[in-house]
Amino acid sequence: MNIKVIGNYVGRFGELWEQSLTDLIKEGVAGVLADAQIKPESVDAIFVANKASGSFNQQRHLGALVSEQFGHFPPAMRIEGACASGGLAILAAQQALLSGTYKTVLVLGVEKMTDVSSSETAAILATAASREKEYGSTFPALYAMLANYHMNRYGTTREQLSSVVVKNHLHAFDNSKAQFHKKFTVEEVSNSVLVSSPLRLLDCSPISDGVAAVILSSKASSRKTSILGFGHGQDTLALADRQDLGSLIATQKAAKQAFNRSSLSQKDIQAAEVHDCFSIAEILAAEDLGFFAKGQAATAIASGQATYGGQLVINPSGGLKACGHPVGATGVKQIAFLSSLIEAGKFDVALAHNVGGSGATAVVNILGKS
Repeated sequence: MNIKVIGNYVGRFGELWEQSLTDLIKEGVAGVLADAQIKPESVDAIFVANKASGSFNQQRHLGALVSEQFGHFPPAMRIEGACASGGLAILAAQQALLSGTYKTVLVLGVEKMTDVSSSETAAILATAASREKEYGSTFPALYAMLANYHMNRYGTTREQLSSVVVKNHLHAFDNSKAQFHKKFTVEEVSNSVLVSSPLRLLDCSPISDGVAAVILSSKASSRKTSILGFGHGQDTLALADRQDLGSLIATQKAAKQAFNRSSLSQKDIQAAEVHDCFSIAEILAAEDLGFFAKGQAATAIASGQATYGGQLVINPSGGLKACGHPVGATGVKQIAFLSSLIEAGKFDVALAHNVGGSGATAVVNILGKS
């Protein structure tokens, strides 16, 4: 069955003080319906990606909140998988279409994170780690462990971490919806405020509000973008239970499934949105997805192999680092943004990679012209 992306919408990411959670939902629904040019009653079901609106906004039951934006109240459910909530919602929507239960579905990812203090935000985000084995930890600290391991084992340098940030901030200038449009040098990133050694402030993705939405359909459509393959991988929740901190096994599993289902290889991918919640995360992703050999991605990215004119373009949106990271919206934004690039003729085949926690969950989708 050919699943097409017949509508996509990405709202502005950032500190959106003037908008409420409901405002963002209304914006996403209106935006994606306008892009798809279909009537609201054509939507058979809704899948809502969100990590923690119950904690950030004291509002759960988001499926009902989105469904009531439609006169016919289509069936709706909320999907949660930490930062991979968006990718999992896309996956659930695909399964619903493949089963034949529905023909056209809406996937909406949303997060409103800035209405609580930074300490509250850190505590809410930390619930995506192991409560029993990593209590009191933060995600900068957990990813700092991964960075230290990679640096010690493969020789990854501080400057190479910084080069990831520099590249993604440059890419964000081509994305009007990105949270940041600011250039940085390697030296500025390397000397920014220390958060958790070796990670510094500019290695970390920001706290963001935002919404993104896509409409997927198994019906015939004139739109150009189809989902060619998908994969879903899992690993232990706690880092302490893993065999190797130099790889995210969940990403490797998801990538293998997606490439097998699509009958494509890494050489076919022209662009990829990967889950760069921290600079080290992009390096790990580039290796675990198979774009570069283990231990070689940092050098490849620093030498220009992950930007325009290189082997492929990684994070053309600016990634989580520069585009922003409203947690539930990120995985949906990846699909919507890549679809818009394919529709515009900028790329023929692209990959989206969404991660939950410190790598316990990973979702990979491959998109292409059809």
